[in-house]
Amino acid sequence: DLIHRALAEDLGEGDLTSAAVVPEGARARGSVVAKADGVVAGVEVAAAVFEAVGGGLAVQPRAVDGDRVAPGDQLLALSGDARALLAAERVALNLLGRLSGVATLTARYVAEVAGTGARILDTRKTTPGLRALEKAAVVAGGGTSHRFGLFDAILVKENHVRVAGGVGEATRRALAGAPPGVTVEVEVETLEELDEALAAGAGRVLLDNMGADSLRAAVERTAGRAELEASGGIELDTVRAVAESGVDFVSVGALTHSAPALDVSLLFEPEAG
Repeated sequence: DLIHRALAEDLGEGDLTSAAVVPEGARARGSVVAKADGVVAGVEVAAAVFEAVGGGLAVQPRAVDGDRVAPGDQLLALSGDARALLAAERVALNLLGRLSGVATLTARYVAEVAGTGARILDTRKTTPGLRALEKAAVVAGGGTSHRFGLFDAILVKENHVRVAGGVGEATRRALAGAPPGVTVEVEVETLEELDEALAAGAGRVLLDNMGADSLRAAVERTAGRAELEASGGIELDTVRAVAESGVDFVSVGALTHSAPALDVSLLFEPEAG
């Protein structure tokens, strides 16, 4: 559905340029290639775009999600109707570049925390409609996917706490109301709130916007009674110190809301009919 909507958005009533310039029935072969170092994600998605336009295109993936690539590396081999190739080009490259950018940035964060035991998590700060793809790209980059949406885990945040009347009360309500097998996590902003959450039985706590000293103190206070996740304003140059505090997880919204696209390109040449 996503692919068909994206193609409809781009093509509208038809590709005016190709209709005017490319002879009907002309054939071409080409390659989608990386133009920068990175980690690729979305290869099968891009292949599906080319297949969706019809024209009997032959599409052969030359890489798999999670592969490290360098400039010039071939990601897809293509052949078939030239107009169909051109019709699919931009949507396929947009998705491939976007998802590979997410995977590449994730891999950089994962490398920064190597050896600490902390895992890099994504968030729900995703492009509307692309969440499943972007979260898959995080995994391709070596990260771990957090809850998918509001329906598959409980995460008590600041505004829930305010409505409930405090961290402790919100934690008790969440634990009492959680369906069987559903993870319950509670966000806290201070060490005192951490104590409240732990006293109420929280098994996983999100430490929001805490500095390195507070994170270390939180780890000491918790003493293994709950899993701890650090979140809030964490960047590549600070993630190592956060991970070394002893937390179990580090969540980074930038993985999906600020990842620059990996530069990819489609180059092709005419093919005899």
